[in-house]
Amino acid sequence: MSRVVLVSNRVMDLRKAAQAGGVAVALAHIVRTRPSLWFGWSGEVKPAEEAAVPTQTGRMVTVPLSPTEHERYYLGYANSVLWPVFHNRLDVAQFEAGYFEQYIEVNRRLASLLQPLIRAEDVIWVHDYHLIPLAVELRRLGVLNRIGFYLHIPFPPWQTFIALPEHAQLARCLAAYDLVGLQTMADVSNLLDYLANGVHGSVTPDGRIRMFDRLLTVASFPIGIDVADFTRTVRDVALVQGRGMRRIIGVDRLDYTKGLPQKFKAFGQFLESNPQYRRQVVLTQIAPPTRENVGAYADIRQQLETLAGSINGCFGELDWVPIHYIHRAAPRRRLTAIYRSSRIALVTPLRDGMNLVAKEYVASQDPEDPGVLILSRFAGAAEELAQALIVNPYDIYATAEVVRAALEMQLDERRARHRALMAVIEKSDLAEWCNSFLRALSRASANNDPTTWTQPESIRRAMERLSQSVHTSPSDPTERGPQAAPTPTYPC
Repeated sequence: MSRVVLVSNRVMDLRKAAQAGGVAVALAHIVRTRPSLWFGWSGEVKPAEEAAVPTQTGRMVTVPLSPTEHERYYLGYANSVLWPVFHNRLDVAQFEAGYFEQYIEVNRRLASLLQPLIRAEDVIWVHDYHLIPLAVELRRLGVLNRIGFYLHIPFPPWQTFIALPEHAQLARCLAAYDLVGLQTMADVSNLLDYLANGVHGSVTPDGRIRMFDRLLTVASFPIGIDVADFTRTVRDVALVQGRGMRRIIGVDRLDYTKGLPQKFKAFGQFLESNPQYRRQVVLTQIAPPTRENVGAYADIRQQLETLAGSINGCFGELDWVPIHYIHRAAPRRRLTAIYRSSRIALVTPLRDGMNLVAKEYVASQDPEDPGVLILSRFAGAAEELAQALIVNPYDIYATAEVVRAALEMQLDERRARHRALMAVIEKSDLAEWCNSFLRALSRASANNDPTTWTQPESIRRAMERLSQSVHTSPSDPTERGPQAAPTPTYPC
C-alpha cells in the first residue's frame, strides 16, 4: 500500500485531533489506518528565522508561520478573502493588495520543505482552500507523484468566484492536480460552470476538464463520520434542564456562515407563535469562538449575544431560560451525550460544505426513541440526508413552524426517518470517503490515457445539469447575496 502524504493547514496531535472535530478527525483517521505522513502548520507563530525549520514527530511534520505569514496568508487571504468568497459573502471579503502574494509565498515555502520528504511511490492528498497553489509549487520542484486536492468548504457560483481578482491564477493552480474532490454535486456543477465560463475550459467526452494543457478530474466525495464513535453513546438524563423539558441542540462555530442569528430569531418566533411550549423547550447553542482576529467575527458575536439576551428577557422565567448560549467548545465525548439527550438538532447554516454535526446527531440517537434533525437546505449534508426536515433558514416563520412539527412528530415517523438517515450515514462513512477518493486519484493520475478512464457518476450528472441550465438571475437566496433575516416582533 502506497504511503499517503496528507497536507493540511493545521496538523494536530492525534489525541487532540480526535476531540477537535471536522477536518482534523478525518485526517487523524487516515494517519491511524494507513501508511502516512501528515504535513502542515503547527499552529505556532514564531519569528521568521525559526519558522523556516520543520519539526517531525513520528508521522507528523509541522512548520510554524512567521507573524507576517499568519497575518497576510492565514488571517488575510485565506480567511478574509477566500473563506467569504467561497461562502458567497462578497460583502465581507477584503480584497487587499499584498495578501495574494503572501498566500503564494507560503505555499511555495511549504512545498520546498515538503519536497525532500516525498518518496517516489507516495500519493499526495492536499486539503482545503489554504493550500490551493501547493501542487503547482510541487510540480515546479519536479514532483511527479499523484496529487489530489479536496475542498472541505462549498464552491460558489461562477459569477461569485470571478469576483476574485486572482481567479484565473487559482484555476491554473487547480490544473496542477490530478483530481479535485468536492463535497456535493452542487459544488461540482459550480466548479464545472466556472471552468467553462471563467477560464474557457472544456469538458471532454469522458468527463474530464481540459484547461491550460492539462486534463483535470472533478468529482464529489461527501465526507462522512466514524459511525461507531457515536452509536455507543448513552442518554445522559442529567443534561435535561427539568422534568419533561425537551432540548433543541445547536453546535456551530461562531461564524457568519452558520445562520446563528436566523436560528435564534426562528426560535423566538416559535415561542411567540406557540405559547403552549414555553417552559417546555430550551434551545442550547454551543458556539465556540473562531478567527476572533477577523472583524466580521466580532460583529456576529455581538449580534448573537444581543439576540439571546432579547429573547431570554422577553420569554424567560425565574426557573426557565429559553436559550442557553455557550460561547466555548464542548469536549467531543460530552457532545455525543448531549446529542442523544436532545429531541431536536437545529442545523441552519446559510452555506456549508457538509456539516458533520447533522450526521453526528443522527448517529448518536437511540433507534427506539430517536430525535429529529432539522437541516438547512444550504448545508451540503442536505443533498444526502433527504429524510431530515429541510428548511430555508432565511424563512424565519417557516422554520418556526418546522420546529413545532418536529416536537409533535409521532414515534413511528421519527423511527422511519432515523432508519433512512442512518442507512445513508453508514454507507458513506469516513472510511468510504477516504477509500473512494484514493481510488479515484489512482485512476485520475493516468489522465492522458483515456482507455483507463471511467467517467465518475458525479461528472455525468453535473454535465447534465450544465446542459439543461440557462444563466439567469439565481433564485437561491444565498446566490442573490446576503439578506437580513426578518426580525420577528415579540410582545415585549
